[in-house]
Amino acid sequence: MSNVVVLDNGAGVIKAGIGGERDPTAIVPNSMGRPLSSKKWLMADQLLSPDVDLTSATARRPFDRGYLINPDLQSSIWSHIFSNLLKITPSHSSLLLTEPLFNLPSIQRSIDEIVFEDFNFKALYVSDSPSLVHLYEASRRPYGLVSKAQCSLVVDCGFSFTHASPVFQNFTLNYAVKRLDLGGKALSNYLKELVSYRSVNLMDESFLMDHVKEELCFVSLDLPRDLQIARKPGKDNLFRCTYVLPDGITHTKGFLKDPEEPKRYLPLYDEALQQVAEEQIDMDQLENTDNSEDRNRRNGSKIDLTKNEFGLTNERFLVPEMMFRSADLGLNQAGLAECIHRAISSCHSHLHPVLYESIILTGGSTLFPHFAKRLEMDLRPLVPDKYHLKITTQEDPILGVWRGGSLLASSPDFDAMCITKAEYEELGSARCRKRFFH
Repeated sequence: MSNVVVLDNGAGVIKAGIGGERDPTAIVPNSMGRPLSSKKWLMADQLLSPDVDLTSATARRPFDRGYLINPDLQSSIWSHIFSNLLKITPSHSSLLLTEPLFNLPSIQRSIDEIVFEDFNFKALYVSDSPSLVHLYEASRRPYGLVSKAQCSLVVDCGFSFTHASPVFQNFTLNYAVKRLDLGGKALSNYLKELVSYRSVNLMDESFLMDHVKEELCFVSLDLPRDLQIARKPGKDNLFRCTYVLPDGITHTKGFLKDPEEPKRYLPLYDEALQQVAEEQIDMDQLENTDNSEDRNRRNGSKIDLTKNEFGLTNERFLVPEMMFRSADLGLNQAGLAECIHRAISSCHSHLHPVLYESIILTGGSTLFPHFAKRLEMDLRPLVPDKYHLKITTQEDPILGVWRGGSLLASSPDFDAMCITKAEYEELGSARCRKRFFH
């Protein structure tokens, strides 16, 4: 059995397991939470218990805006994972750890201290996410373009950031990496604002709104059309969904009132049914545009704030829209397609055709339905006609980085790539880190 612990230390979710395995042992929040009804802080897997009511729970995270700001809290969460979930002895193990691109030297020193001084790991290897994603995808398709050309563009939509990172021969080309200061956390916060403004105040419900976002949001492929449909009343509004809040008595978790409701819009995105749906919209447009408020009143569909539920309509696609049209929402950011175009343009022109044809999507935010198709629609006008464009979503975008790490940890060269505890004690953090080419 491998004695390498692989830790994909995401700002939102930690994936931890043993090198050589296909899947991690633990996939848990990288946070602590304290329910209103308790004085005890819960961490990692304890937050996932079906019996725990996290309504208005206080949350603490070791990361802020993508960087480690609370090493002590991170050390506590790791200790819980190593002892209770992985059941390993760090002093008998090596560690493969992921860290954010462009991590600050002061943070790197803090991490090295935790690894070698708090936990006494035998050896450490630190990697960035894009190179591990590239390694895993190349190994999955040994005769594919990524493997043959040893080149890809990894788009990692994480919790705090989104990076478009060209990778060449398993090294991330740092000079060409482009970043959006948008990720899963920003999308959840935007959803909180929209729902709190329109229906019920949920600004303190971080855990709950993450669930709402993951269950109900999708990427629009035709924004003007979808905005028009979202204005329709009653059952004519194909996007309307009702989410029931936990009441702390009969149910401690939120849930969908009708599990079939979120799928009602799908005929719009089925090409065979799309034309029929659009013709119906055109016929109803004049009637519905002017009278939607009156009809809402007649149908009694105005939100009742005394109920323990709220409705969503255009919020479902406006939230992921942040990734694609950030400037329209007042953010001084390029959209994702422009970000990718700039990253590839920063590379040598000989790499352009293969990079456009080997775009790999990873990270939890790429799980929104229709994400890859919308990205291709936005990116195609920016790409010269002579180049092919191919966007691949990983089979499991949340685990792709960890699986690349697991593959690397099981390779015969892994031990030689690590820095040992003795080297760290002799040379210090800064000199040891030069081995990782970051």
